[in-house]
Amino acid sequence: MKRFAYARPASVGDALRLFAELPEASRYKAGGVDLIDRLKEHLDEPDRVIALDGIPGHDAIEVGPQGLRLGSGVSLAAVADHGAARERYAALVEAARESAAPQIRNQATVVGNLLQRPRCWYFRNEQLVCIKKGGATCYAIAGDHRYHAIFGGGPSFIVHPSNCAAALVAFDAALEIESLDGRRSVALEQFFTLPTVDVKRENSLAPGELVTAITAPAPAPGTRSAYLEVRERAQFDWPLAAVAAVLQLDGGTVRSARIVLGAAAPIPWRATEAEQALAGQTVSQTSARAAGAAAIRGATPLPGTRYKLPLFETLVARAVLAAAGAA
Repeated sequence: MKRFAYARPASVGDALRLFAELPEASRYKAGGVDLIDRLKEHLDEPDRVIALDGIPGHDAIEVGPQGLRLGSGVSLAAVADHGAARERYAALVEAARESAAPQIRNQATVVGNLLQRPRCWYFRNEQLVCIKKGGATCYAIAGDHRYHAIFGGGPSFIVHPSNCAAALVAFDAALEIESLDGRRSVALEQFFTLPTVDVKRENSLAPGELVTAITAPAPAPGTRSAYLEVRERAQFDWPLAAVAAVLQLDGGTVRSARIVLGAAAPIPWRATEAEQALAGQTVSQTSARAAGAAAIRGATPLPGTRYKLPLFETLVARAVLAAAGAA
């Protein structure tokens, strides 16, 4: 790990100005879990790390009539244990609870969970210059790709590693982003970037910009949600497949649905055909299975990821039933 200077500004403005002094050689740190990994792996070698934990209100959680607001320093553990959030945003609370181990959840932030870099072992290997690091090859295609994408792959086949991203996209969340040029808000679904758009990036965050909050609208009456994932190991592990389901119900009938797949694509993947299959239907084993079958239409798995198809088909059906209280 390269030596670096450490700064702890007292405001967002100070953090932005510090970054602007060394724009090519600065990194922000919230919880720092992924950043420390990248420093050890020599993926990042900044001259200055700017810690955000000295900014007042950075760890505030607000749940009210207007919806949800999470500050940039809110930890996964804080969301996982928040009673008011569980009542209205159950899928997000479950996603936070399933993330990592308890010690990491206490340190890692929700924003950091969204912004973490891919966990592909070829990308993380400092001795390999894969296509995401400026090389010409996605080594996963001909190599070991068992954890890689079944949707949206190419020229890189990474999957987005965030647990919380699927749930937040399902709740139509947005990010508040600040820079020296001002503040902007972007829908989280539009924030993530496919490799076909820019193979070296996973999102549209510009250098120097800082995510200051996550917001989500208040769920409509009758909204129920669930988050489920499948892992190789019951203890801390990244998911093989994950599903967030947010249903707006009128009795047992689905008025609208948002189904988002995690660990399926380089971005959180909206299963729009599954959503359409559920609209206007009564939630039942039959309609849930139909949604599961619709969710995997159009998948283009690599040979080693074909096993994900039945995983997602089953997980979508179970998530729909769980959200509706019919599991």
